[in-house]
Amino acid sequence: MTKNTFYVTTPIYYPNDIPHIGHAYTTIAADVLSRWHKLLGKKVFFLTGTDEHGEKIELAAKEKKMTPLEFTNQLEKRFREAWKKLEIEFDDFIRTTDEHHKKYVQELITKVNDKGDIYLGEYEGYYCVPCETYWTELQLIDGNCPECKRVVQLLKEESYFFRLSKYQDKLLDYYKKNPEFISPKSRQSEIINRVKEGLKDLSISRTSFKWGIPFPLDTKHIVYVWFDALTNYISALDKNKNFDEFWPCDVHLVGKDISWFHKVIWPAMLLSAGIELPKMVYSHGWWTVEGEKMSKSKGNFVILDQAIEEYGADALRYFLLRELPFGLDGNFSFKALNDRYNNELGNDLGNLVMRVNALATKYCDGIIPQASANKKLESDALKLQNELNKYYNTLEFNKALDILWGYIRSVNKYINDEKPWELAKNNKTAELATVVNSTAHALAYIAHYIEPFTPLTARKIAEQFSFKLTTFKDLKWGFLENKKVNKATALFARIEAKKQEKIEGIELLNLKVAKVIDVKPHPNAEKLYTAQIDLGTEKRQIVSGLVDYMSADEFKGQNIVVLTNLKPAKLRGVESNGMLLAGETSGKLSLVLAPKSKPGDQVTIEGSNPSTAQIDFKTFQKIKLTVKNNKVYYKDKELKTKTESVQCNMPDNTKIS
Repeated sequence: MTKNTFYVTTPIYYPNDIPHIGHAYTTIAADVLSRWHKLLGKKVFFLTGTDEHGEKIELAAKEKKMTPLEFTNQLEKRFREAWKKLEIEFDDFIRTTDEHHKKYVQELITKVNDKGDIYLGEYEGYYCVPCETYWTELQLIDGNCPECKRVVQLLKEESYFFRLSKYQDKLLDYYKKNPEFISPKSRQSEIINRVKEGLKDLSISRTSFKWGIPFPLDTKHIVYVWFDALTNYISALDKNKNFDEFWPCDVHLVGKDISWFHKVIWPAMLLSAGIELPKMVYSHGWWTVEGEKMSKSKGNFVILDQAIEEYGADALRYFLLRELPFGLDGNFSFKALNDRYNNELGNDLGNLVMRVNALATKYCDGIIPQASANKKLESDALKLQNELNKYYNTLEFNKALDILWGYIRSVNKYINDEKPWELAKNNKTAELATVVNSTAHALAYIAHYIEPFTPLTARKIAEQFSFKLTTFKDLKWGFLENKKVNKATALFARIEAKKQEKIEGIELLNLKVAKVIDVKPHPNAEKLYTAQIDLGTEKRQIVSGLVDYMSADEFKGQNIVVLTNLKPAKLRGVESNGMLLAGETSGKLSLVLAPKSKPGDQVTIEGSNPSTAQIDFKTFQKIKLTVKNNKVYYKDKELKTKTESVQCNMPDNTKIS
């Protein structure tokens, strides 16, 4: 008997940084699926959460002089806050520090061990701390991690291993019998071919750090990240006592960078434990900025708060799933978001709602009249559910929105063709009533169909036309008759695109506020300092020639302005990742400062759109920044953060370098 349930998950996110567009993309997609299946009348369980163990967390907490749990408690809240702003309605938010999860992980390892699939050995490999991944020497790129390009460590330690190699043939058999498991199809050959090449047993414990779940077979060890993290998908159900109701999972949503762990390691773990495998693991693409994956090390985050503040949660939700096919990579652009907002949400949908409201108010005393239906609008609205469901099943969100917007435009065209203002003028009351009745009901169906993507907008439409959102089973054409139409409000007020005039040179500079947190003498140059700076989302090291101008204590604690996209360089053997700005003349120097701003605040001039692409020092030298009235200018425009103009205590016309 088929269950009338639906279980969808996101990955559990690593809370070592603020949520960004990449996190939101996966979570919005899961929320859209959850809402759609609720409209279908199913009982739904939607799980998200945070992955809070590991060496990265331990080191980051130590740097902040906090315990790991204090550190993760602080950051976990930021994910919850972000999901609230984006109208995400999850059913459970799991943390791997939850006691129930820790207990379940230990029970699962014991079960796998009883199967004979765990043994003690020794592991040696190149380990990337930020990615928490071991790499072979052949996988390294210029000796660095192939994923994040950072330096790796050659580690050798005692470890317990999971017999992953034992499940090679069983995995291949499962992939063959369940082709939808590895989704989208474009990802299948990559995974299958790698499995066919042979699987190596997996190291699943660590002794080199302590922040993790105690390994149940040996208290000197802690559970390694993937045996800990992946188990959350079941431990959450076990905690909620609904495993039998919702397992196997219908869709695990993951980024393509963690496909291997979810499509190979996770099913092998389940096979060993005798647990049914998930139905689908769907790995989507990445959003990029300037063609690069978003990461705090590259400083090219697209800030969620900025997008929500300027365009609203619904517009961002709509844009991310409308702009490109879900499985592919895409480049985030505020211009593209602005165009979708004004043209599709504003002109197509928002204008339709205003028109229908106005027709009912002007010609029908604000009441939806009883009338015969326009059969085409009615039949097309009813057919849409099955057409949309087809694309939901394959996670082709952009195609679902494409056909939905086709219907929205057809309703607008129907109004234009019928010319209700002329029907009123010619006293054709029956025909006019049909137009108002049919377009109002079409809008009611549209509100239900867009609700997964734009829940706030759907609720606003429902409020204007005096109905409540319900399941498709209870949605009937004709249910609006005699209902009152409430005062119209614009759903998507037009936003003018920011002026994109080319401000020569300045857009090449990505300037940010940084707090100097530590200063030491350069080991190989007596005129240089080596400073550690805080950029809000990351820490960096810069080298600067300030020894003759100020002491280390004077330098430390300053809120300086840093050129963050300058190509890294080695100065007398020490890497400098960025350059501070200062004015110098007649043997005197003054730093460019932003004392009231926060680390990471962008420094711009009005109308500029800073690039994240790296530049060299020669390019920077061509861009003339100067002092006027102790402020810094590019041509006639001040450099500012969101709270203040940046300062430099030097004579007018001093060049900033």
